[in-house]
Amino acid sequence: MSMSTITLRVSGTQLANNDSATSLLDVLEQHRVPVEYQCRSGYCGACRLRLVKGRVAYRQTPLACVQQDEILPCCCMPVNDIELEL
Repeated sequence: MSMSTITLRVSGTQLANNDSATSLLDVLEQHRVPVEYQCRSGYCGACRLRLVKGRVAYRQTPLACVQQDEILPCCCMPVNDIELEL
């Protein structure tokens, strides 16, 4: 994965995605952004966020149902610069 920027729409905060993270949830936690989660593997859907712009890739297909504009940060990583409704 290449270096990408994660923008939080509500605050306008921009976070750098580094290669040490294994998921978008890890990146958000490294930057102390509070995100609710439970399973960390795409089963429960508790971490569901709305993706405003950009694309993500999943390590594995999540089992929780997500809408077209939603992502599960526990099991995906940004493909390019993204913006989250957060």
